[in-house]
Amino acid sequence: MNARRRTVLAAGAAGAAALATGCGSSGGDGGGDTSATPTATGDATGGAELARTGDIPVGGGTVLKERKVVVTQPEEGEFKAFSAVCTHASCLVSTVSDGTINCPCHGSRFSITDASVEAGPATRPLPAERISVSGGTIRLG
Repeated sequence: MNARRRTVLAAGAAGAAALATGCGSSGGDGGGDTSATPTATGDATGGAELARTGDIPVGGGTVLKERKVVVTQPEEGEFKAFSAVCTHASCLVSTVSDGTINCPCHGSRFSITDASVEAGPATRPLPAERISVSGGTIRLG
């Protein structure tokens, strides 16, 4: 078997494995209600607007389902953003409550401060997203 064919077969096997481990939520899209669903708009610097600072509760957060981002405010004036895609089975997290970002599929919970795993089955934290905060606006990038 030549090297190119092995590469193609390996890529196909990896794709099949990814599909097989996907989340099987009966809820359809794997997400839940979101507190805000702002339209992404760019500014002169190219950053897409995610939310207004006043829309993110202190000690909580908001899941922006369409952007697959969750923005939290662990302490007043401190904003964090993470991927909303659970590291366990790629479901979208759906809520933020009691200091954790919560995945509805298998019950994983992540800290609003650093997205570290508070409860499994996930074993890896949610990846951080780069944001900037200026003039009451939170922008991606």
